[in-house]
Amino acid sequence: MNVAHKPLISGQPLAEALIRDFPSVGHLYESNPLDKGEWSKRCMWLDSSEHLRVQRAALVSRLREYNLVHNPNEAVMESLNKLEQPGTTVIVGGQQSGLFSGPLLVIYKAVSIIKAAEHTSTVLGRPVVPVFWIAGEDHDWDEVNHTYLLSSDMQISRIRVLKEEEKRSPVSMTDVNQEDWKTAIDELECLLPDSEFKIGLMEHLRQIAADSSTLSEGFAKLMGTWFGKYGLVLLDSADPYLRKLEVPVFQTIINRNDELEAAYKTAAEDIVRLGGTPQADVADGGANLFYIHEGERLLLFKRDGHFADRKGKISFTKEELLSELTSHPERFSNNVLTRPLMQDSLLPVLGSVLGAGEIAYWGLTRRAFDLLGLKMPILLPRMSFTVVEGTLQKQMEKYKLTWEDVKDRDIFRNKRESWLVAQDKVQLDSRFDEIKSTFGGLYEPLIDELGGIQNGLLKLGNANKDKILDQIEYLRGRAKDALEKANEVGLRHFERIELSLFPQHKPQERVYNVFYYLNRYGMEWIDDLMEIPYDIEGNHRVIYL
Repeated sequence: MNVAHKPLISGQPLAEALIRDFPSVGHLYESNPLDKGEWSKRCMWLDSSEHLRVQRAALVSRLREYNLVHNPNEAVMESLNKLEQPGTTVIVGGQQSGLFSGPLLVIYKAVSIIKAAEHTSTVLGRPVVPVFWIAGEDHDWDEVNHTYLLSSDMQISRIRVLKEEEKRSPVSMTDVNQEDWKTAIDELECLLPDSEFKIGLMEHLRQIAADSSTLSEGFAKLMGTWFGKYGLVLLDSADPYLRKLEVPVFQTIINRNDELEAAYKTAAEDIVRLGGTPQADVADGGANLFYIHEGERLLLFKRDGHFADRKGKISFTKEELLSELTSHPERFSNNVLTRPLMQDSLLPVLGSVLGAGEIAYWGLTRRAFDLLGLKMPILLPRMSFTVVEGTLQKQMEKYKLTWEDVKDRDIFRNKRESWLVAQDKVQLDSRFDEIKSTFGGLYEPLIDELGGIQNGLLKLGNANKDKILDQIEYLRGRAKDALEKANEVGLRHFERIELSLFPQHKPQERVYNVFYYLNRYGMEWIDDLMEIPYDIEGNHRVIYL
């Protein structure tokens, strides 16, 4: 496994500026992640602000119960023992609980969290625990219910789990029955080529599915299988037992809701003044909270002194909402703007590992942190990778393609066409162009002369000329088709290169699932990822296998 730095622009100016030009965005973010002094400063603040967070013992007690069910590794229990001690901090990051773990970027985020925790622990000389925040409270089923693999016939194949109800329920509260699990796993098995690892991989996945009633449970068990031995602690944001611990935070969010809304709006205006676009919706009257009513997750707004959803299914005064929180904390849920506040109120967060889009919307939250007497944690870009297998690398070398060529769609298509033209020994285009030019030079004067005999012959002659030219073009097209057929193997190589590295014109890590690589290389593939040096800047790297 060789690793090379290959720049890949995220398309998120705020995320780029966090690392490349921090002074320009320093008013949106608390700390420069590249400034080592900020790390010690953050630790000192965490030590002095223990009273602002949920009691460690109660938090760790619940995390221990949860991880014993889904992630019962000795290294995880050791991480939790450390977390129970004052002075221990965490590196945290999270993702929705996608089918079979979702896209590769989820794996890279887990690696980033663990490596960042190891790095900062060494630098600071104190324990730092890695925590993965499973966003089980999210309700966007269509975002998590599928995953993609590249099939042997070069189709980007989607495996999906459907649900009968259209209700927008949190993913951790949406049941997946055993028949649906079986169908999805059978599809995965059909798509994966035979390998020495396949039987064991499928048996293990079926066992996980048999013990999982939701995507979140299956996700947690998979992540525990792969990363538990590295001490990665798992937390489900929809855990009803954690909700009980979060009640004081929700109370503050409700009581100071107008102030929080104003803070988010001011931050959005700051971003617009920078020439950017806020990456999360800061709606007028938005409460930035969800309420779960009859299993459906409803976004709350403030209307006429009440907290209500848009469709009017529920409505509470502030006092009623606070009373409901006391009686049923499990019915409350954060949105993307209040989730960072909840995360920091639960955990002693030293740093938060985020994707570029997440860094962008976190730019809306610093004023909210300040309002609640908190400080935004240090933000760390997730490490980013593209995997190039040996066969693919040889094909790229054969056709003189660089990773940069494949990244740029126009350049890649031009390279493909240039290669195909080079295989054309007949020089089809120039020969057909010559024939059309010669034909026109001979035929057009004759048509003019025929028009002198009879006007109708001029019209007939031009129509006849167009038909002949159409036939020449038809033959050109058929000849080109034949040329492509004769060079089908090479063109399929080009197609595989593009589909492997930039499927759907997106970075590989945003589309494909990890099971392809586990099936090909075994569980050691995860261990090899863990050997790649940590990059605090989150620069994109290409892994050559």
